[in-house]
Amino acid sequence: MQDIYRKLLGLSRHSKMAIQLFADCAAMVLAFIAATWLRLHSLMFLTNPQAWAALLPAIPVALIVLQALGFYRAVIRYIAARALKSVLLAATLSGITLALTADLFGLPIPFSAPLIYAVLVFLLIGASRYIFREAAYQTQSHHRERVTIYGAGAAGRQLVQILRQGTDYLPIAFIDDDPRTQGTTVAGYRVHPPEKIDQLIRNNSLASVLLAIPSASKARLSEVLKWLEQYPVHLRTVPGLHEIVTGVARIDDINEVAIEDLLGRDPVAPRSDLLGANITGKSVLVTGAGGSIGSELCRQILRQKPARLVLADISEPALYAIEQELQALRRHEQIEARIILLLGSVQDRSFIERSLRRFGVKTVYHAAADKHVPLVEHNVAEGIRNNVTGTRIVAEAAIACGVSAFTLISTDKAVRPTSIMGASKRLAKLVCQALAETPNLQTRISMVRFGNVLGSSSSVIPRFLRQIAAGGPITVTHPDITRFFMTIPEAAQLVLQAGAMARGGDVFVLDMGEPIRIAELAAQMARLHGLKAVFLTEPAPVAPGEIGILFAHLRPGEKLFEELLIGNSPEATAHPRILTTRETHLPLAELTRILDQIEQACAQSDIAAIRRLLVEARTDYQADGKIVDPFVEPLPPSPGEIRHLTLVSGGSSST
Repeated sequence: MQDIYRKLLGLSRHSKMAIQLFADCAAMVLAFIAATWLRLHSLMFLTNPQAWAALLPAIPVALIVLQALGFYRAVIRYIAARALKSVLLAATLSGITLALTADLFGLPIPFSAPLIYAVLVFLLIGASRYIFREAAYQTQSHHRERVTIYGAGAAGRQLVQILRQGTDYLPIAFIDDDPRTQGTTVAGYRVHPPEKIDQLIRNNSLASVLLAIPSASKARLSEVLKWLEQYPVHLRTVPGLHEIVTGVARIDDINEVAIEDLLGRDPVAPRSDLLGANITGKSVLVTGAGGSIGSELCRQILRQKPARLVLADISEPALYAIEQELQALRRHEQIEARIILLLGSVQDRSFIERSLRRFGVKTVYHAAADKHVPLVEHNVAEGIRNNVTGTRIVAEAAIACGVSAFTLISTDKAVRPTSIMGASKRLAKLVCQALAETPNLQTRISMVRFGNVLGSSSSVIPRFLRQIAAGGPITVTHPDITRFFMTIPEAAQLVLQAGAMARGGDVFVLDMGEPIRIAELAAQMARLHGLKAVFLTEPAPVAPGEIGILFAHLRPGEKLFEELLIGNSPEATAHPRILTTRETHLPLAELTRILDQIEQACAQSDIAAIRRLLVEARTDYQADGKIVDPFVEPLPPSPGEIRHLTLVSGGSSST
């Protein structure tokens, strides 16, 4: 059967049409014979040549109608139900032609035979197409991935029709929570309750479950995902209704489950008055505009229609990439804001001041920072310069240039830090707090602290996905390590709203929910891909269908548990997911003395002095870890280093 099907597919379009025409002519002849037999219960009638004469005009009429309606242009294996309307019209007109011809020429054809003939033509021609379509579908099914669809609503019904026409997935059944649909048949497939999934997996060799519940809340989707994790199937999702309606995605865009779906956090509607308060109609500068947070801030700021959006970054590729994206967004949404690209460092005071004055900047979002903990441990001086000195320069320049609002993007690693990166961000916060107490200050300085964001350049999620795709193992630094997580869009949206609520010197903390155990997150990601997670303390082979989670060791400066609050007295704000807290800090004069000493130590790459000064600055820095900066650590011999050994013996030497 497969060979015949492949040969038919390989024929030219004209050959395929000729076969269809011949088959339809044969079907109408067969229908005529069957109609007369059903009416007279004898085939002797057909020996009369006059009986056949009535069929001569009836066949061309049907073929002309089918051709005119595009019936022969349709690809049979994708033929839709609306094609039956064409067949019905052709069969009806052919039957009428048969009856009129018999009556006009007085041909010996029973009165009811044309009616029976029309019904049989409709059944034979229509059925032949659907039989061939089903045969083609069954032939292709051997190579498809067997799936069940979770959700028998509108999205599920559309999806199953599209999957039937494709070559990748073979739908087996529906699963739905609604008791009213359970036990019914939708689009030809049985709807089962969720409790039957184990049986469906065993009986049908299911490989995947496609989640077609785009209207479900994040909390509900998280519940479904966590329940399905226990089964050995690959979980995928279809786009949301908004994405489909706006044309961003199609119903058949099958995606991997996004990790943010596991968080179960339904977004809180933003307050439009806060979103645009520091942005609309103003000139806005974003430092670190090409980074994960900076780029998302730019996207959301542009939608608030600033007069100018100034993007500053030291990375040429990152700056170019976000500029291209923002220009496309500006054209698509018809935003008139001007986008300005500035390639430069936040450590360059003249560059920053010149930029602020030239473009009349009124709002600054300072996102530029070195954020990768182990990388900063190996590059202490540059991390301090970028995170501390850079913040000091941008904040002081903002004050000098009359900027109205300055917002520092901080991190949970700044709370009781064990890393240089965390301590540098804590010191950057102390700088902003001290500057905020400048007398008669016109600039409202604020800080916003939050934890890890999903999808950032330093996030574990992309690394886990790469390791799963490579077959494992997934590497986790410690079995008990936990982190806070939030999506980048939600974090950026809350940053904009927090900055608008600032009065000066505010420290805002974003509500990130409960911390997540990284080992369990890795196991969840494995289960979403239909794999069983096996925890390992050393590299070892695993069985088919399993993937190892290998525990290594904490990296330099890395903490087991992150915290968001230094004190225990957070206060609510006008937004339910934004808190504010009061934290102690140093007077500006004392802090300036320490900053000057730190800058001198950085210039000399005196890492020990930098660590001592970070402690002296009351950052709560725990300087217990080993120094791993290559400017301090002894250099090991190079693998290819040539060593000379001279041996002296009896007046001769060899080297």
